[in-house]
Amino acid sequence: MIREKTGFKSKLDIAKNWLPRYTGTKIDEFGDYLLLTNFQNYIDKFAEKFHCDVKGIGKPMQTATNSNGLTIINFGIGSANAATIMDLLVARRPKGVLFLGKCGGLKRSTEIGHFILPTAAIRGEGTTDDYLPREVPALPSFKLHKFISEKIVQRNLEYRTGVIYTTNRRVWEWDEDFKKYLKKLYTIGIDMETATIFIVGLVNEIPRGALLLVSDMPLIPEGVKTEESDKIVTAKFSEIHLDLGIEAMTDIEKKGEQIKHFKY
Repeated sequence: MIREKTGFKSKLDIAKNWLPRYTGTKIDEFGDYLLLTNFQNYIDKFAEKFHCDVKGIGKPMQTATNSNGLTIINFGIGSANAATIMDLLVARRPKGVLFLGKCGGLKRSTEIGHFILPTAAIRGEGTTDDYLPREVPALPSFKLHKFISEKIVQRNLEYRTGVIYTTNRRVWEWDEDFKKYLKKLYTIGIDMETATIFIVGLVNEIPRGALLLVSDMPLIPEGVKTEESDKIVTAKFSEIHLDLGIEAMTDIEKKGEQIKHFKY
C-alpha cells in the first residue's frame, strides 16, 4: 500500500490543513474575533443580518463572516466537537472567542430566558482530561466577560454568574442520583461544551468566554426540554442572544483592547 506523505509534524501543521477542510473556509477568511455556536439558525440569522454567505454547507462545520471581520462558526454539539474547533483554531490564532450556547438552569433563581456568564466550569465531560490535569480549573478570560456584561446591562436584561457543570451525558434527566449529585455541587447550570472550550482555549492560548442562554430547568420533570419548548425559547430569545454576542465582540475589536492581558 502506498501512503501519501503529508508532512504533518505538529498540531499547527494539522490545524492549517484541517480547519479549511472542516469548515469550507480559508484560514485568511476568518476574522480576528469569533463567535462559536452549535445552532445552525444562529449562522443563518447572522448571514441574513449582514448579507454575507454561509460557507461549509455539507461540511462538519459552517461559518459566516461579516464585512467588519467578525466570524461565526457552528461547530456542532458536545465537548468532543468543542475541543476539535478550539484545537483547529490554532491555525488562525484569534484574538477572542465567545461561545453562544444554551444550558439547563439548576437554581431556582435562574429562569428560562436568563443569561449566564460562567465564572468557571466543572470538568465533568472527561474530554479535557487529555489536555490538563483535573486540578486545573476551567476558567474564561474575564476581561471578555466584562465587555459582555456591559452589553447585557445596557439592555436592562437579567443575567447571572456562577459555575457551570459540563457533561458528556446528553440523556441524564431521568437519573435521580445524578441530579442529587448536581445539587451538591452548587452549580448554576449544566451544558456540554463550556468547560471544554475554556480548557482547550487555555492550552492553545486563545482568549475565550461563554454567554449561555437558560433554555430549560431539567431538575424538575416539567422543566425538561422538549421539541416544543425549545422552539419557544429559540423564537423568544435567540435573536437577542446572538445580538449580544455580535455587539460585544464588535465593540472589543473597535476599541482594540487586548483580552489576553497576561503571558501564558
